[in-house]
Amino acid sequence: MQQIADILVPTDFSEHAQKALEYATTLAKALGATLHIVHVVEPLIYPSDWGYSQLGLSELEQELSRMAQQEIAKLVEQVRAQGISVRGEVLYGRASEQIIRYAQEHNIGLIAMGTHGRSGLEHFLFGSTTERVLRKAKCPILAIRLAE
Repeated sequence: MQQIADILVPTDFSEHAQKALEYATTLAKALGATLHIVHVVEPLIYPSDWGYSQLGLSELEQELSRMAQQEIAKLVEQVRAQGISVRGEVLYGRASEQIIRYAQEHNIGLIAMGTHGRSGLEHFLFGSTTERVLRKAKCPILAIRLAE
């Protein structure tokens, strides 16, 4: 088994993502690894006949980005306070693609991410970012579910 020096934790700031961060923090501390916490702001897509202007959505995306930066900064400080090397970043694009790209570019040894456990119609309509990352990432994935 290869030494894991970098662990990636994608977050949507949900309870599921928080649980994955807890696991990853414990692993990073035990392995002496650097923790990478990322959030992906996905572009807002809207039907043109809804009457929303591109400018209005651009402002909303900027606000989402600003809020994500603040939340990432909080998480980074919480992890750093535990004596763990940590980086935080907000990315832009489709979540699964950006997570995989980031992992490759930063030589990530493990991705730890929460799963929402969607099923049925909701899973069919929205798919799963975790599932797409599981299929395409080149490094091991630790998928964390909340206790039933």
